[in-house]
Amino acid sequence: MTTKRAVSGDQYFYLSMSLLITAIVIYGFSHTVNSNLLHPDMPRPWILWVHGSLFFGWLFFFVLQSTLVRTHNVRIHRTLGWFGVAWASAMVVVGISTGITMTRYNILHHRFDDSLQFLAIPLSDMVIFGAIFALAIYFRTKPEYHRRIMLISCCLLTDAAFGRFPIHAFADHWFYAGVDLLLVIAILRDLIVTRTVHPVYRYALPVLIVAQSITLYAYLAAPPGWVNIANAILR
Repeated sequence: MTTKRAVSGDQYFYLSMSLLITAIVIYGFSHTVNSNLLHPDMPRPWILWVHGSLFFGWLFFFVLQSTLVRTHNVRIHRTLGWFGVAWASAMVVVGISTGITMTRYNILHHRFDDSLQFLAIPLSDMVIFGAIFALAIYFRTKPEYHRRIMLISCCLLTDAAFGRFPIHAFADHWFYAGVDLLLVIAILRDLIVTRTVHPVYRYALPVLIVAQSITLYAYLAAPPGWVNIANAILR
C-alpha cells in the first residue's frame, strides 16, 4: 500500500510543485517587472534582460522535465537533462555577474542605501543553487534523491519573487521564509506518502537555514569583514 501511494504521489507532486513555483515567480515579479525592466525610469544594464530570460526559461524547463517524467518519457527527460546542465551553469555565471553589475548600477545612481551589503543575497543564492544542482547531477542515477534535490534547487530561486510579494512580512527581509515553506510542503508530502522524511530533506533543510541566516546577517548587519569583501568584488 505504501509503495502504491508513493508512486501515485510522485506522479503528481513534483509536477504540481513545478507549476506552483512558476506561479509564485510570475506573481512576485509581476509587481516590479514593469517599473524595473519594461518601463524603467532610467535604462537598466542589458545583462538584466539576459538574467530574466535565463531564469524564467529555467522554470518552464523544469515544468517540461517534470511533465516528461509524469508522462513516462524518461528517455527524453534524461537527454534534455544534459541541456539543463549547460543552462544551469549559464544561470550561475549570469546570476553572479548580474548581482555585481546591478550593485554597481545601484550605487552609481544612489538607488538604495543598502546596495553594497545586499550583494550577499544574489551571490549566496547562486553559490548555493550551483552546489545543490551539482548534487542533483551526481545523484542523477538515483531518482528518489535526484528529484528531491532538483526540487530544492528550484525552490531556492523563489526568494526574489517572495521579496516582491505585496506582503510586508516577506518584503521586510523574510523572503527566505517563503522558500523554506515550499520545502516544508515537500517534507509533509514525504510524511504523508512514505511515513518518513527523506535524507535529502533531513540534511538539506538545516544546512540551508544556516546558510540563509549567515547571508541575512551579512546583509542586515553589514559586518566590516563582509563590507570589505563586497568592495573587493566590485573592484
